[in-house]
Amino acid sequence: MKMKFNRMWVAAGICAVLGAQVAPALAAKSAATSPDASKKTDAKADATSLTAKPLPPDAIAMVNGVAIPKVSVDAMVKASGQPDSPQLRELFKGQLIANEVIKQAALKQRYESRPDVQAALDVAKGMIVTRVYMQEHLKTAPVTEAEVRAKYDTVVGSLGEYEYRPSAIAVKDAATAQSILDQLKKGGDFAALARQYSQGPGAAQGGQLNWVSFKTPITAGNTQNWPQPIAEALVKLPKGGVSSEPLQIGEQFWILRVDDKRATQIPKFEESEPLLRKQLEQTAMEKATGQVLADLLKNARIQQ
Repeated sequence: MKMKFNRMWVAAGICAVLGAQVAPALAAKSAATSPDASKKTDAKADATSLTAKPLPPDAIAMVNGVAIPKVSVDAMVKASGQPDSPQLRELFKGQLIANEVIKQAALKQRYESRPDVQAALDVAKGMIVTRVYMQEHLKTAPVTEAEVRAKYDTVVGSLGEYEYRPSAIAVKDAATAQSILDQLKKGGDFAALARQYSQGPGAAQGGQLNWVSFKTPITAGNTQNWPQPIAEALVKLPKGGVSSEPLQIGEQFWILRVDDKRATQIPKFEESEPLLRKQLEQTAMEKATGQVLADLLKNARIQQ
């Protein structure tokens, strides 16, 4: 089933690409049926062009007699989160036309009756039904400003005097980690080695990670969700310093570098409020989801 869903996403991506090609294709088609070009066509084609019906008022295109409604473009613009513009609308119109052309071709060949399509439709239907059910049954209270401010105070209270901008290379065996360290000691480029070897966070960015601050001395549970050995190593390194030996974290071996170090910069509450509110809303949503599921499981007969 995973492969079937992957195919669905691939198809959606193909339609998006084709959508970008629809406008030039239609422009070329329009040019081919322009007054000058129409002299080269037969009388029947001319008559068909002259008798073409105007679009319905609520449609932005017709594909073999099937209307593409304007509200579909409106919905896509809204869902995209991008500024509304004629160019964006033209792109989405092209995608809808491409989708309709491909759908009609597929229906003509009765793809909807294929077992793999039916199975995918059943799964998609189940996901939609589940989502709508959860939307109607989740009960979450609005996050108050007092809750956001309390979260802000907790975060600020967990910060230390300094904050660090680290880079990291994480590999799965000690030999590779030691080889990387040897190359670094000989002047190797940390970012290049991270892109080549690292299997940890930020590898594509040369291993660079976000700023982080730890209250010292480091204590368990107060490491900003970082592994404690990494937090302890970072606060001991000077700016530009690289860990002298790999740090084993689970099944990985980490090499750290402190790219920068500065006095901790605490953002104002007003700057942090939107992000903190979103985090609290997400936490409340996860808690409510767990409660709904727990209530359903109490009355469910499950055999494994």
